Amino acid sequence: MAGGGSFSSDQQTAHATADGQLVSRPCRVTSIQAKGHANGSVILYDNTSAAGTSHTFLFGTEGLSVEIPGDGIRFKTACFLDLTHTTGVTITFN
Repeated sequence: MAGGGSFSSDQQTAHATADGQLVSRPCRVTSIQAKGHANGSVILYDNTSAAGTSHTFLFGTEGLSVEIPGDGIRFKTACFLDLTHTTGVTITFN
């Protein structure tokens, strides 16, 4: 099966370098990666703004690389990003 032509996936990625909406619909985040910097943080809100239910990830110069087991983190509304001391965040979602 050269080239993976017969494989399918419902996973998508989103990348951001500033606060804002990552995904504009309900989704499940299955991984998060962020470039390392001292006192870095990534906060993901289940909302279209920085309010409501949130999930906070703290890290340092080593960066952030999290694979979320099972079905991932469910966002019922949308996924909004608030980042501090990092130049970029990438999530995988479905």
